[in-house]
Amino acid sequence: MNFLDKTWYAKPGWTQVFTPLAWLFEAVSVLRRRSLQNRYQGKAYSVPVVIIGNINVGGTGKTPLIIALTKQLNEAGIRPGVVSRGYGGKAGLQAISVTKSSSVEQCGDEALLIARRTGCPVVVCADRVAAVNHLIAHNEIDLILSDDGLQHYRLHRDIEIVVIDGQRGLGNGRCLPVGPLREMPRRLNDIDAVVVNGSVKNGVGINSKLEAVLTAANIQQFPMTLKATQFINLSSGETVDAVQWARGLKQGPSGQPVHAVAGIGNPERFRDTLAALGLKPQLHRFPDHHAFTISDLKFDDDWPVVMTAKDAVKCESFNDSRHWLLEVEAQIPAGMLKIIKDKLH
Repeated sequence: MNFLDKTWYAKPGWTQVFTPLAWLFEAVSVLRRRSLQNRYQGKAYSVPVVIIGNINVGGTGKTPLIIALTKQLNEAGIRPGVVSRGYGGKAGLQAISVTKSSSVEQCGDEALLIARRTGCPVVVCADRVAAVNHLIAHNEIDLILSDDGLQHYRLHRDIEIVVIDGQRGLGNGRCLPVGPLREMPRRLNDIDAVVVNGSVKNGVGINSKLEAVLTAANIQQFPMTLKATQFINLSSGETVDAVQWARGLKQGPSGQPVHAVAGIGNPERFRDTLAALGLKPQLHRFPDHHAFTISDLKFDDDWPVVMTAKDAVKCESFNDSRHWLLEVEAQIPAGMLKIIKDKLH
């Protein structure tokens, strides 16, 4: 965790001095939402729009959820499309269609990963309204999934689903800059469903606070877990079952040491996933959406270097046989798909 995370996701600390700014932020966010939604909510598109967002700053697991939902929708005969801001790319206000061969520098890591893993139409643009219009105009689709965009209130939405990291919860429950929230926890009272990424343990700090908030909100809640499926070598393309790969390495007394490189919202979750496979990860944290260079992956030993799929799309040109990506799949209940399917009928 960086120095802000240590305060935001722990007991109240030095950021409390910014409480007046947090009050101002909270007031402005409420007024902004009311103003924009009064103007734009109700101006529906030709297909339903499903927001997959969060009220926290940083990643919570939205991208794996979108990939899983997209696959389930396709299997059900429903044609989804995805819009994204394209964070880390250079799309700007110009809507860009993303393909499997798109440049990560142009469209961003998450959008490229979604396009590659799902094969569905993906459009990136800082203006999600423009992205939606472009997606509808150029593709035959039945609904749209918006990767993030909960606070993009110019965008009409038919369903709002919020993803929360079960390990970190809502932190200290305060808005920026005192805490990690873009909107107050009571915002959850107005959404359609919450997806909790990872287990929530009773009576443990922030997780107990999260449980209390979700219980008070009285909305549908769904658990989500990330299952490690396979390792893929970035140099050769070799694919190995995740458990077999971990077992096949030369094991030390406490597991095979590996370098775990992560530029995601919660790097500790990646470390824990590797440890659960019997590995001994040395975690190297980078900011979310970090633009990796070869020097970031150089270490003075011969340990394997493993990374997330989101990070790997930015490291494919480095061509080192020690570099591996770990693919994970989101495991979600069937009831999640039902919420979306019901909106189509």
